Amino acid sequence: MKLSKQSLMPVLAIAVVGGLVFSFLPIASGIAFALGAICTAYILPLIPTQSSSAESNTAQASKTLYVGNLPYRANESEVKKLFSEHGEVFAVRLMKDKRTGKRRGFGFVVMSSNDADNAIAQLNDKEYGQRTLKVREANEPKGGDNAEI
Repeated sequence: MKLSKQSLMPVLAIAVVGGLVFSFLPIASGIAFALGAICTAYILPLIPTQSSSAESNTAQASKTLYVGNLPYRANESEVKKLFSEHGEVFAVRLMKDKRTGKRRGFGFVVMSSNDADNAIAQLNDKEYGQRTLKVREANEPKGGDNAEI
């Protein structure tokens, strides 16, 4: 079985978690990691895989929304719950200050393309946590894979 870069990370994560689980047994850590990797080899074929065309359809079927002026106490689960009322939410990322670790009051929500425009219409300029939200489609990140050097 050939692994893509996207599927390699979950495999490594499962192997590490398996290693941690087996580390509670009175065996060497290297053996615990190996047992985790072996368990991964048995579990991985049971996980349904998507073809590359299905992956591209999923990527095209989502939009990333910028959400600004969030309350600083808002967390990912609260924002996901708010946006889930208006459609399917795939991911929520709230930005934090690197130095202090405090939230910066904005973030990004990845939603189904079909639901994103409705969410923008319903949530932009809506009051949430005594703040007026700013919701719009996110710009492409600067300095991404296509950036010129």
